[in-house]
Amino acid sequence: MEPPSCLREFYEAHCDEDARLRSRQGMVEFLTTMRYIEKYLKPGDRVIEIGAGTGRYSHALAQAGYQVDAVELLEHNIDVFRQNTLPGEPVTVRHGNALELSCFPDGAYDITLLLGPLYHLYTKEEQRRALAEALRVTRHAGVVFAAYCGNDATVLQCCFGREFLKDPHYLALTDLDTFKLSSTPEEIFALHRREDIDALMDGLPAQRLHFVGADMATGYLRDTMEQMDDEMYELYLQYHFAICERPDLVGASNHFLDVFRKL
Repeated sequence: MEPPSCLREFYEAHCDEDARLRSRQGMVEFLTTMRYIEKYLKPGDRVIEIGAGTGRYSHALAQAGYQVDAVELLEHNIDVFRQNTLPGEPVTVRHGNALELSCFPDGAYDITLLLGPLYHLYTKEEQRRALAEALRVTRHAGVVFAAYCGNDATVLQCCFGREFLKDPHYLALTDLDTFKLSSTPEEIFALHRREDIDALMDGLPAQRLHFVGADMATGYLRDTMEQMDDEMYELYLQYHFAICERPDLVGASNHFLDVFRKL
């Protein structure tokens, strides 16, 4: 399956995902995700990252000594992934699609990362299929980490903050009763609320362990974040980790991390 041309163009021309996750703002998401991954990692665990992008997480885990197999849809990202691979690093990467992982056997991995594909799958059927494939390749009692983009952060930051609702195209994608946003490949990112994610997970052989706002208020503090000194940044991280699972706040996050165990 070939990626939509707009998705390929976005990552080739407009998005440096590696640099994003290394910025002060992006590091909050990265550190939060790694904090939860490390909570469940055990010595000798095998890891698969589905939709690995340029490999920020795969390389971090491989350099910590874990065997990592990565799958990525975009050839551009695979090229960058390989350029970033250190000699002797225990990581592999291959071209593949989150919807069809037949090259990987059932139950082969202890930890499964699905940190990118659900950003770019636009139907419930495809989203469920990606989740089911991630669970299939995970061993019994293994742990899956799935990431989503948040609906309401986009409403606040784009629909109102950047006045996208003045554009008839975006207005047509907005339910003005609920402010649930629809997406097509042209908009790049599929957007979710927690209830959408709950519905996707319903009936799958999984038990939720955590539902996390991976960046919480960070997206609203872009300029402030880059100007913080190290002491204030560490205090902000301490605050963020203290609130990132609070049900009354998590819905405002730009990114969600759903952590669940395979039953």
